[in-house]
Amino acid sequence: MTSGSLWKNILLFSLPLMGSQVLEVLFNLSDVAVVGRFADYLALGAVGSTTLLVTLFTGILIGMGAGVNVRVAHELGAENRKGTEETIHTSLLLCAIAGLLVCIICLLFSGQMLAMMNTKPELIDQAVLYMKIYALGMPAMAVYNFGNGVLSARGDTKRPLIYLSIAGVINVLLNLFFVIVCHMAAAGVATASALSLYVSASLVMIHLLRRKDECQVSLRKLRLHQKACKSVLLLGIPTGLQNGIFAIANLFVQTGVNHFDAITVSGNSAAANADAIIFNVQAAIHTACASFISRNRGAGNHSRMMKSYAVSLTYSFAAGAILGGLLMLFGRGFLSLFANDAEVINAGMERLYIMGWSYPIAAFMDCTIAAARGIGRTVVPTIMVIMGSCVFRVVWVYTIFAHFQTITSLYLLYSFSWAITAVAEIAYFLPASRKCRFAEDKPALGKSA
Repeated sequence: MTSGSLWKNILLFSLPLMGSQVLEVLFNLSDVAVVGRFADYLALGAVGSTTLLVTLFTGILIGMGAGVNVRVAHELGAENRKGTEETIHTSLLLCAIAGLLVCIICLLFSGQMLAMMNTKPELIDQAVLYMKIYALGMPAMAVYNFGNGVLSARGDTKRPLIYLSIAGVINVLLNLFFVIVCHMAAAGVATASALSLYVSASLVMIHLLRRKDECQVSLRKLRLHQKACKSVLLLGIPTGLQNGIFAIANLFVQTGVNHFDAITVSGNSAAANADAIIFNVQAAIHTACASFISRNRGAGNHSRMMKSYAVSLTYSFAAGAILGGLLMLFGRGFLSLFANDAEVINAGMERLYIMGWSYPIAAFMDCTIAAARGIGRTVVPTIMVIMGSCVFRVVWVYTIFAHFQTITSLYLLYSFSWAITAVAEIAYFLPASRKCRFAEDKPALGKSA
């Protein structure tokens, strides 16, 4: 992270992480695919109706893991063994607590939240059941993201990919068993996902318990160290809120979608799976951005820190442009993975045509947010996200969409909100990064820019 070609190192760091991120999303996508192909469109709509709630709560847990990643990377860059150990053991407790809280909230309030989203009456019973069962896996998801954050900070992105690959295969097999053999539909795929999450969490924890370096987890050392607790929460909570805010803003979009018929709702659910895949490919690059910036900030190398941002932004933009273009060309084949009905596929294509050219815009916003997280700035970027991607979207739904009442006018709010938020984030990050110009040429470091 602190020497060598950034173009090469960020790419090599990101590729296994992309696999991990995409596989984590595939827990939910495989649920949608199996019920769409082997159950019926009502089961598809029910599972799809929970996607934003799942995104909301998993986004909070992923945000906590991102906070762990940045803090551990910073301590490793500063070669502070004690600080690294305290951060790791504090973070494990914090993530586990967060996972339990999210689980309890989902178990108690899933019905009310889905009702507030105007979930169709014919879908809500299966949707509530799916959400409650899936929530039982949230503590495991929190622990996995903790482990993923620690290993990524150490530069190891291959092991999390291997562990999640194993869990992913188990998830798909259990999905098919519960739906085809047991005829459990939404409940079956939720059970498969929850069990698979515990597999991935167990594998990553077994590895961390067996490590022999400063990243080893020892159950005897588990405690909340005040300094480490504060630093992780100051990064993890705003990052989790940022992820959650996007999902909350999307709840208003889902409410708008729910005004249309069940075919449009199902088509939107199928097409939204593309968002999850592309955003997580880009998110892997953004994690690399935050990790490289934080590690080089700890090492005192400002110029390499800024070059990490430029390289990461280029990769993220390219990923969004290429994958978005492929979806616009071959979207029907992609949608056929999740639905058999031609009308549902047509409805899904309406979304893909707009989102396809919008994904590159998101790179400027999300990569800059990750860069700000890498230099320890999360509060102001979170406020900007609230204004640009939440408040703006709510205003759009109740003005532009309320006027035109078309699905196209609803989907267009994504690209406009991303562009506005990106401009604000860049305007904040560039001056803030200059304040990190500290000892970048310290002779003791001997690092190449």
